[in-house]
Amino acid sequence: MTAPGIRATDGAGAGRGGGSTPGEYFARMYADRPDPWQLARRWYEQRKYALTLAALPAPEYRSAFEPGCSVGVLSALLAGRCRAMLSCDREERALAQARPRLAHLPHVRIEHRVLPADWPAPGERFDLVVLSELLYYFTAAEVAALLDLAVRSLDPGGTLLLVHWRHEVAEHASSADAVHRQARAHPALVRIAGHTEPDFLLDVFIRPEQAGTPAGRLSVAAREGLT
Repeated sequence: MTAPGIRATDGAGAGRGGGSTPGEYFARMYADRPDPWQLARRWYEQRKYALTLAALPAPEYRSAFEPGCSVGVLSALLAGRCRAMLSCDREERALAQARPRLAHLPHVRIEHRVLPADWPAPGERFDLVVLSELLYYFTAAEVAALLDLAVRSLDPGGTLLLVHWRHEVAEHASSADAVHRQARAHPALVRIAGHTEPDFLLDVFIRPEQAGTPAGRLSVAAREGLT
């Protein structure tokens, strides 16, 4: 049920109190199941993806980055809101499912990358970064580093969206609540929307052009001159 992604360095000691989730975990998950979390079939995922798209504050984005794309189900939905998109995952078996699913979308790049080492270079900028079911595979220190990388990659005014499964999973290095608390405390991000359910958390942040800009000046209504 926990959607997969690039997620982890090849460290040892998955689980709370240890290191990040080891790469072997993801290799094992995809070993004999093309879509181990049934992302393309479950109503839970379909509904969560609809909420994710609805929470995006802009109707269209210039360029998006979606690490941990897994089999590309969310990628295909995000692609309809983006003029260009880079989606990636650490598992080649997942990418083997994503590539044919996204083959009809030439503006979507699908790449094999392992985070955090393969985060896009500083020169590659995005106005949308989506971290969906990804950060809980990392330690708190790694989550902090990944959030810094996301901020660095965002254009001023760009959107960072986080969504994560809240229930306990032994292989997770962090909890959803913990990684969302870290993002909410990041000094370069302003939270403009949030959605809380027993099953998952969803938060939307803006990297404002000026630090300390209040959320009310970054809202969808503010963008459209309604406030």
